[in-house]
Amino acid sequence: MKLTICHLYPDLMNTYGDRGNIITLHRRAAWRGIEVEVVPVSVGESPDFGTFDLVFFGGGQDKEQRIVCQDLVATKKGPLVDAIEDGLVVLAVCGGYQLLGEYYRTRAGEELPGIGALDIRTEAGNERFIGNVVIEPHLSLGGVRTMVGFENHSGRTYLGNGVRPLGRVIVGHGNNGRDGSEGCVYKNVFGTYLHGPLLPKNPHFADYLIHKALDRKHGEVELPPLDDGLELRAHRAAIARAKRT
Repeated sequence: MKLTICHLYPDLMNTYGDRGNIITLHRRAAWRGIEVEVVPVSVGESPDFGTFDLVFFGGGQDKEQRIVCQDLVATKKGPLVDAIEDGLVVLAVCGGYQLLGEYYRTRAGEELPGIGALDIRTEAGNERFIGNVVIEPHLSLGGVRTMVGFENHSGRTYLGNGVRPLGRVIVGHGNNGRDGSEGCVYKNVFGTYLHGPLLPKNPHFADYLIHKALDRKHGEVELPPLDDGLELRAHRAAIARAKRT
């Protein structure tokens, strides 16, 4: 059994330890005897997204997002949107999350176009949302009913038709600081503002993504359990720290 992961723009979109998400997916699959291939895809490349089982798209600053949005629309939009509609599993964090939507409008009023795969719109606010976040995900993640991470964004993201929140904010600001939502889910796309990186702090969510990707490719797949005692202790410690701030 093999898991093929596309790492979109690893050279440009990799803030706050986002590369750790790739490491976590790789290790948790490999520990179960699953062969893993990670394919970096950057500016100027036009891959067949149908050959990937899972795509990771990290975050970046406005400068990098300008470069990426131009390339994304010019060289990747059609094939990526088609693959998403076909059920491709995607994890998109912060800037990557924003660029899967309709647009990101900066504080200066510049509109960076997204690919429109998600019916979301993002506009920069006057204040940055910075700090630890705890959410209650609207997903079935086994016995763990929380996700934790770190947010640092000025974008206010608003969800449109056909998308639903990834979870409900318990601590932090989430999508926009107003409606109590964090992230979004559309088909097998999961967008979020949670850095940290996200997946080492939430091994249950990492396994959820791996399971979805393998199920889509091979049919019903059972993932052997791993000993996540240390990881879940870190998860609980992150929740306690977040609630103290």
